[in-house]
Amino acid sequence: MTADSTALFLTSDDVADLATPADYVDAVREGYRERGDGAPAEPRTTLFNEDPGGMLTGYLAILPETGAMGGYTYAAGFGARDAHFALPIFDPESGRPLALIDGASMNPFKTGAAGAVGIDALARADATDLAVIGSGAQARGQVKAAVTVRDFDRVEVYSPTADHRQTFAAELNEQLDPTVAAVASSAAAVEGADVVITATDASEPVFDGTTLEDGAHITAMGQYHPQKRELDAETIVRATYVPDLRDRVMQDAGSFIQAVAAGDVDEDHVHAELGEVVAGHATGRESRDDVTVFDSGGTAIETVAAGKLLYDRAVEAGLGEEIEFAPASDALTGR
Repeated sequence: MTADSTALFLTSDDVADLATPADYVDAVREGYRERGDGAPAEPRTTLFNEDPGGMLTGYLAILPETGAMGGYTYAAGFGARDAHFALPIFDPESGRPLALIDGASMNPFKTGAAGAVGIDALARADATDLAVIGSGAQARGQVKAAVTVRDFDRVEVYSPTADHRQTFAAELNEQLDPTVAAVASSAAAVEGADVVITATDASEPVFDGTTLEDGAHITAMGQYHPQKRELDAETIVRATYVPDLRDRVMQDAGSFIQAVAAGDVDEDHVHAELGEVVAGHATGRESRDDVTVFDSGGTAIETVAAGKLLYDRAVEAGLGEEIEFAPASDALTGR
């Protein structure tokens, strides 16, 4: 096999320990900077299946300066009631495949990195109090990334199940510098918070927007369906609203869609894409009292950026298995 006909297959275990949360944040920040300078990216396409219930989702991005392009595809639900993630990475110069990555273990880290880039671009520089609503793998990924971009003193976590939030707090207290505490309500978490992260699958708002402190930043990462709604209209109205991709807002940003439907805002309320802020082409926070929202529904920007980071690290470490991809010039023989 020639170099042009092979790619590297990387298992979830291969890539699990190749990068720290801070490494992911640096790679993803660069990906969004490229997007702000015009790199192509498209929002998710999701196909739903009724019987068995499930969804097939994919999205795409080209990051020329990172040296990667690709798409993230995953199947969730169906008969096994589980999820599987596949990430192909291609060279944007030659078009040849570089890697096929099992994207399961990287998922909370690349998504958390996107949230942290949003915090870094939009939250106050002196933010010290972090609230997180949700206690699953995605919430963990968000918090581990967030503490790399701000010097938080305290993290307060709420989820409806007491055991889950207490376990979350106990585990992260051992791993992170800030004090991590479980609280009994979302209101208690949000009170006094400089940054609020929502990492849920909620269909109704998870906190009251009137209780947000002036100057608070919110990263919402669980509202990637028109019927999902982590944020109420009050929060959307108050906020400088920044999504990951403008084109996905009226497609699947549930809180914004429902605020538009109620007449509380219109589509012009979208301030800028995150990449435009990161690249310096749009302002983010303009005053200490601004409330800001980063709506992180998920894109291939963070996925491709993170995937290229892992591919490069795997090559250096000699990890993975070479697999053959036949170029069309050889395979499309018509026989």
